[in-house]
Amino acid sequence: MKEKAYKVLAQQLGISNKKAKELIDRGLVYVGDKKVVIARGLIDTDTKFRIKRIEKPEILFEDEKILAINKPAHITSEEIKEDSGYELLHRLDKETSGVLLLVKNEAFRKKAIEEFRKSRVYKEYVAWVEGIVAEPYEIDYPILTIKKDGKAKSRLSASKGKPAKTYVEPLEIHGKKSKVKAVIETGRTHQIRVHLARTDHPILGDTLYGGKPWKRMMLHAKRIKLFDYEFEAPEPKDFDIQ
Repeated sequence: MKEKAYKVLAQQLGISNKKAKELIDRGLVYVGDKKVVIARGLIDTDTKFRIKRIEKPEILFEDEKILAINKPAHITSEEIKEDSGYELLHRLDKETSGVLLLVKNEAFRKKAIEEFRKSRVYKEYVAWVEGIVAEPYEIDYPILTIKKDGKAKSRLSASKGKPAKTYVEPLEIHGKKSKVKAVIETGRTHQIRVHLARTDHPILGDTLYGGKPWKRMMLHAKRIKLFDYEFEAPEPKDFDIQ
């Protein structure tokens, strides 16, 4: 007998249908090692689920101007904004972990936003990608972002896109997968994801841009430099894929 996944989960855990659907939508529900991705998909009623534990956000640094958070995967930037009560300087995708910056006063926010706008903020990421990356390379190709029904998707567009530049450097090779450092000058929506996919090295778990399913999208915001500040978030445990 089959039933919608979120209903089966709700019954097994003794929680509301709404809460069960939220757990699936956040990518926290697994059957064995396979993530349940469609909350309304039909599934056997005797299916046994596994719920992934969410790590708590960690404060990396705080002063009277800025708050630097190590954001775990599966938590949105907006959730951290609401919990902290401060404004976001930038955003990370839900499944991206790493350094997230929030500001505490309007005067500093205006100055910091100007640094981001003028591409004077150093932003370094690490990612596990498909294929072997043996040499450093640069991707300089405009990106166009389309937003529909509250969701965004980007693509390369020489005629309509905004300038976007990404520097990629190999760090480690494991089988047919590579760990790379990606430094971006600009900050277009899904920039690293789109650029890496364009070079036939989609990020593991980034199914939106052609990556193979994984436990989560393997992208981590490791380091940011803004004015005289420098923040670094250690790589999470799930980044060790060996």
